[in-house]
Amino acid sequence: MIRRTSFAFAASAALAVGLSTPSVAHADDTTCRGTIGAVSVDNVQVPSGATCTLQGTRVQGNVLVGSNARLNAQQIDVEGNIEGEDARQIVVSQSFVDGDIQGKDGLTVNVQRTAIGGNLQVEDNDGKVVAANNAIDGDLQAFNNDGGTQISRNRIEGNLQCRSNDPAPVGGGNTVGGNKEDQCSRL
Repeated sequence: MIRRTSFAFAASAALAVGLSTPSVAHADDTTCRGTIGAVSVDNVQVPSGATCTLQGTRVQGNVLVGSNARLNAQQIDVEGNIEGEDARQIVVSQSFVDGDIQGKDGLTVNVQRTAIGGNLQVEDNDGKVVAANNAIDGDLQAFNNDGGTQISRNRIEGNLQCRSNDPAPVGGGNTVGGNKEDQCSRL
């Protein structure tokens, strides 16, 4: 189980509103087209083509990153998953994610210094993929990525699985509780 530390949250929502441009899509969804600071929200939707920065945010659901959208997340706490399909960029650092982080059919995915309660899955991305210094309770899976894949210094409770990446993944120093498979057998 991932170890959780608390983040300091802003005392006033007014300050966060001044730094952000979220709008409510449904009672439980926040649409992000700007910056959301140290506040608590339910689900976060990053719409197609938008850029969203989450800084110290607590998400009590999922973060969904749309087509050609960008997510930059630092020191966030997500009770669900972070999912991006056809996203231009997914960057997550120094964060806690209780579920999975998934980046599929997009451009770049960069996950560093993050505790993940589920799996880290990157598949069919055309840009650079980086997974470094993470604690992952499930598997790390990298399949069919074409922009270069770096997998370094992760602690993975499950398996490290890599196949059909071109070029083959680089890195090392990963501690794996399960198996190191295919292209990642020496990482």
